[in-house]
Amino acid sequence: MKVTEHIKKANGNTLFSFEILPPLKGQHIQSVFDNLDPLMEFKPPFIDVTYHREEYTYKEQENGLLKKQVVKKRPGTVGICAAIQNKYQVDAVPHILCGGFTKEDTENFLIDLDFLGINNVVALRGDAVKSETYFKAEKEGHKYASDLVNQIQDLNNGLYLDDALLNSSKTDFCIGVAGYPEKHMEAPSLDSDIHFLKKKIKKGADYIVTQMFFDNQKYFDFVEKCREEGITVPIIPGLKPLSTKNQLNLIPHRFKVDLPDELIKEVVSCNDNKAVRQVGIEWCISQSKELIQKGIPVLHYYSMGKSSNIKEIIKKVF
Repeated sequence: MKVTEHIKKANGNTLFSFEILPPLKGQHIQSVFDNLDPLMEFKPPFIDVTYHREEYTYKEQENGLLKKQVVKKRPGTVGICAAIQNKYQVDAVPHILCGGFTKEDTENFLIDLDFLGINNVVALRGDAVKSETYFKAEKEGHKYASDLVNQIQDLNNGLYLDDALLNSSKTDFCIGVAGYPEKHMEAPSLDSDIHFLKKKIKKGADYIVTQMFFDNQKYFDFVEKCREEGITVPIIPGLKPLSTKNQLNLIPHRFKVDLPDELIKEVVSCNDNKAVRQVGIEWCISQSKELIQKGIPVLHYYSMGKSSNIKEIIKKVF
């Protein structure tokens, strides 16, 4: 079932979903199931699975020359999605990126998903890899998420890259895209960011999932701005509970989001990360309850591969 169909079927009741990371290369899929099992009793309608593009390192050889090596530390997005749908009978939502994909790669990726009966995707540009200062598209790839959305929508209309194909079948993907309540780090302003978000919707995106935020008012303001610009699709808030003191520095740096002063003070006063984890849970519970009161269709949690704190939140909220 499509994400938008789940929302419609809920008849105004708030759903919950979460996002997982593929395990590190060399780890068994059981590590995924171990994190999913504790949450399945709450019947999530869908689960997002992130995609991690190839990166490159240079290893010095005995002759002093450098050899370029491909590094892919978290493979398996498509396989994990298929396994989730087979084992739990829950819709899986794979992320697909511009970065690291040619248009042909993208088409083949989508064809594989379609064959597996996976009809939800989240279309993202992706970040620059460590060897890049700024994002760089593949030579035959997409530079912007809106172009990726357009290609997915073309397949939904039966339009493939090879326009000589006869009797080509249509796919039926529900397309999610990212939104940034505090603007994308590369956007000059929030208004500019929403302008390009609107472009993704016009190209065929069906819903928006936001970057994590810790101040609900920023989400409410973002939704209001989107509605003023004529964006009518569901806007799903993304939430993440803090769990360590280090995240006070890491999250603002990595994701370019602000942390409320009250939350910072509470975390700083903690004696250890066990106490920080509890602060993060309580803060996220408070966020969740307020969002539900406002009639938000879905709460989406960034689990980062760990489910125990998400379970504690869900138990108190749903």
